[in-house]
Amino acid sequence: MLFNSYSFIFGFLPAVLAGFYLLGARNREWALLWLTAASLVFYAWWRPVNVLLIAPSILINFALSRVLERTSEARPRLARITLLGGIAFNLCFLGYFKYLNFFAGSLNDAFGTHFVLTQLILPLGISFITFQKIAFLVDVQAGRVSRFSIRDYALFVLFFPQLIAGPIVHYREMMPQFRALSCRYDPDNVAVGVTLFFFGLAKKLLLADPMSRLIAPLYGQAAAGVPQSMTEAWIAALGFTLQIYFDFSGYTDMALGLARFFGIKLPPNFNSPLKAGSIIDFWLRWHITLTRFLTAYLYNPMTLALTRRRMARGKAVYGGRNTTIPAFFSLLAMPTILTMFVSGIWHGAGYTYILWGVLHGLLLCVNHAWRLVRPRIWPNAAVYNRRMAPVGFVLTFVSVVFGMVLFRAPTASSAVMLWKGMTGAYGASLPQAVFSRLGAAGEWLNTIGVHPAWTSGSVLLEATVRIGVLLAIALAMPNTLEILAPYEPALGVKPAKVRPLAVRALAWTPGRTWAIGLAGIALAGILSLGELSEFLYWQF
Repeated sequence: MLFNSYSFIFGFLPAVLAGFYLLGARNREWALLWLTAASLVFYAWWRPVNVLLIAPSILINFALSRVLERTSEARPRLARITLLGGIAFNLCFLGYFKYLNFFAGSLNDAFGTHFVLTQLILPLGISFITFQKIAFLVDVQAGRVSRFSIRDYALFVLFFPQLIAGPIVHYREMMPQFRALSCRYDPDNVAVGVTLFFFGLAKKLLLADPMSRLIAPLYGQAAAGVPQSMTEAWIAALGFTLQIYFDFSGYTDMALGLARFFGIKLPPNFNSPLKAGSIIDFWLRWHITLTRFLTAYLYNPMTLALTRRRMARGKAVYGGRNTTIPAFFSLLAMPTILTMFVSGIWHGAGYTYILWGVLHGLLLCVNHAWRLVRPRIWPNAAVYNRRMAPVGFVLTFVSVVFGMVLFRAPTASSAVMLWKGMTGAYGASLPQAVFSRLGAAGEWLNTIGVHPAWTSGSVLLEATVRIGVLLAIALAMPNTLEILAPYEPALGVKPAKVRPLAVRALAWTPGRTWAIGLAGIALAGILSLGELSEFLYWQF
């Protein structure tokens, strides 16, 4: 069941809210059980057999968590073995459904084997759910979670607003909220929830989806081996970057809004990443909870272990300006690239996702290296930041756009072809209708590398206008977290001490002006329902 569907908006959601508020007025425990049951129905809606897959996994993880709770202090060795077994179980569960065919196909390609590729249907949201369950096991073993029941754990895993595509949440930030819920209707929570939900719906249906029909043919042409001109390649690259930007931003807003209906604040997961001034800053803004998870549960333990090993051998460690080149590569570059490799393969079972992750790992290493070297070259940080901030923004934006080509392209070779097109290797192009009217000038343009395009002038015009408008919204407008900051739209989000004029001008208040504006946004989104549409991040 999609958030952007008639059945969800006019059927499932009203029924769940009505039951939650009615039961909450009598007994909050009933209301929470109703919410758990409704989340299970949501998960089973598309394919009921999904429940037969997720339910045993929940029970096994809960049992492992109980063992960890009882042995983490009394029998640490057994607790460690249990934790490693739990992590292995979850990774195998994920690997079977998501990566079995990829690994078998890779072995066939590399060694000429003939493993049969089976038709496996990926359970929805398996990547997000797996990371949440692993985080829970680690937190229990570390003593960060000490009180839980099967009802609490099931609600934590199945809570439908974040079930399919995140954010990746922690038990210790969710369950205190559930335990404090009154489970009654709250007009402030509903007002914030409605605003976030319809903002997200509009982003998805009005901004993200229309880009798909413009860029899909370009990626299809590249996959078929047809070279794309500089014009077409940049439309493909920028168009997909903005499509996934507003798709993911829209889903995040809708998830935040749906959770807020029940009085729950999810952690922020998306904060204007295209405004980032460095690739490090980008990953602090894009899929924030994934970055948080990978940093806490993979990068930090790996770096800590490597640092201890180097210290035991009397070698230099990572430490600001005095960092040696071997220490940098051993303690920062290698863990960073490995972490981003995991990020890439987590996003999808394909070579392009792996290459995308490694590319971002290399970019992060370059960014970190520059942060170490820059003070020696340009010691005045204030002057550097003032003069180089625009350069940093442009380099980051172009790097992200180039990387997104890998994320969207069906094969590495088609991504390379589009990259070559973006650099002008296949020349530039103008629509055939324009060329036919230029006469001799058209022939001259052809000699210098400007060719007739297979796309029409109307398609080029629409793509240019849409990309321009979406860029203006993404780069110049405040995001929903900033607009609703006084009402804490996401966990921990508060108004900035100094708010730009645009943020102050568009600040949300539960009044008549915003009610009218939101009604228009909601109507535009609802009228766009029914078209073929799916959140891009549902596939992960």
